[in-house]
Amino acid sequence: MTHQAFVQSLRQIVGAANVLDSDVHLQLYQYDAYLEERRPDAVVFVHSTEEVSRVVKVCHDFGVPFVPRGGGTNLSGGTIPFKGGVVLEMIRMNRLLEVDVPNLRARVQPGMFNLELGNALAPLGYQYLPDPASQKAATLGGNVAENSGGPHCFKYGVTTNHVMGLTVVLSDGEIVTVGGEAPDQPGYDLTGVFVGSEGTFGVCTEVVVRIVRQAEGVKTMLAIYDSIERGSETVSAIVAAGMVPATLEMMDQLVIQAVEKSLSCGLPLDCATVLIIEVDGLKDDLEAQTEAIERLCLAHGAREVRVAKNDAERALLWAGRRGAFGAVARLTPSYLVCDGTVPRTALPEVLRKVAEVGEKYDLQIPNVFHAGDGNLHPLILFDWRDAEQKERVMKAGMEILALCVQLGGTISGEHGVGLEKMDAMRLVLSEADIRSQLKVKQAFDPSDLANPGKIFPAPLEVAHVQ
Repeated sequence: MTHQAFVQSLRQIVGAANVLDSDVHLQLYQYDAYLEERRPDAVVFVHSTEEVSRVVKVCHDFGVPFVPRGGGTNLSGGTIPFKGGVVLEMIRMNRLLEVDVPNLRARVQPGMFNLELGNALAPLGYQYLPDPASQKAATLGGNVAENSGGPHCFKYGVTTNHVMGLTVVLSDGEIVTVGGEAPDQPGYDLTGVFVGSEGTFGVCTEVVVRIVRQAEGVKTMLAIYDSIERGSETVSAIVAAGMVPATLEMMDQLVIQAVEKSLSCGLPLDCATVLIIEVDGLKDDLEAQTEAIERLCLAHGAREVRVAKNDAERALLWAGRRGAFGAVARLTPSYLVCDGTVPRTALPEVLRKVAEVGEKYDLQIPNVFHAGDGNLHPLILFDWRDAEQKERVMKAGMEILALCVQLGGTISGEHGVGLEKMDAMRLVLSEADIRSQLKVKQAFDPSDLANPGKIFPAPLEVAHVQ
């Protein structure tokens, strides 16, 4: 069948205005926040589970691959249509369907922005805890696909810890429900399998999330250091003392300077690094927690610890942290965001080695990251118009991931594998591991139409002994 017949079948489902296939429109959907580009054959805006099912069924019948996409903020190339096909644009499926306070859950569509859910719950005195720094532009469907984290994941866990159930469209158009509104569902944990599958199992169309009551009180601190090693050591010292702050975030000097030029948050420009530390809980306990952490910071080399006096000062500190990636755009035309994880105790060593990688490849690499759980985000600065620079950047990124693995960590904390880290999967998985995980993909998607060409490198041929 022809391309026009395929497109016409899509238009009959969603309407002509919701199917884009002109060169100009397709060019807008050939990239995300990663460095590669691939042009789709069509873009389809969907509005309901039923529409998604019918569109995917047409893709299945024509043998056309599809890629679900939300805000397009993916940092590992997960929403790039690597093998062409259809981009399923989910952004109009953005409603909060239900808030069930007595049962501590909410039901949402995947195109809703993470921050929108938080804003809707706040007047009720509740919150949804996963909070990626890109929460203004990152959708909940994308959070599910990548198993996203954020500053509060140190204390409260990542997305999979807060998703109770999903409505999913499989690659043949079948609608299934995994998990549910009650905890501890019997059978296999298919919700846990689907969260983090990066769109390779099917399309998420509804999410049941766990909500919690807002903390009675919050205190936010800024610890300032003249040595990045001292700041890193403080992170381990806080945890070793038996304390679990809500957040433990870190930014180095280059990031601090970019943030200050962009947002004027009151950060000191002459320090080596800062920690943003937040504690929450009962008001009666907050002062004691804050004082204990302040003493630890000073004992491990902080030159100053500031405690936000009110909500306005707290909001300004978080505006700086959440705006860090955007602020770094002042330093360079583009950058690659690495996303590796190491044990907290390895932070000083890995940061030294990341700096050595920068020197080796003659690249600037500022750092901003979730220090509490050892999730690094080195930002490798370069000019995307320079092919030679890009080649050096890719090599540097792979070396940083290898360093994380060597130090007992892994290749992704929350940004996923996508296109970026397929080769790096061999750093952490054996060939048998890769083959077994591909069998799981085949069980969900036997036709290999759901976001194909992502996550896993092709398995190497196994030599047969005669």
